[in-house]
Amino acid sequence: MENDKLYHTIGKIAVERYESICSKLSDNTATELDRSGEKILSEIIALAKNRLAVEENEKIAEKGGDVWVERTSKSHFPHIRLHGGALEDDPPEHNFDK
Repeated sequence: MENDKLYHTIGKIAVERYESICSKLSDNTATELDRSGEKILSEIIALAKNRLAVEENEKIAEKGGDVWVERTSKSHFPHIRLHGGALEDDPPEHNFDK
């Protein structure tokens, strides 16, 4: 089975489940299991959005463009990278000196 297709399907199902749980929460019909599921699914969705934002920023930086990163020095990589937003802790060299 193709991994990209599988991951896409998992993501789609996770978002559908998250939306269903959110509907139950707003209707006050959610179970304790639903509440737990909402917490983990919301974290997974946030991390996925963060990872995509990191990837986009890295593409912009590779082209020499201005890009926002949370850093206090050349040795301090973006906060998002260190907390689940990207796949590696040591990014390739980029144009983050702006």
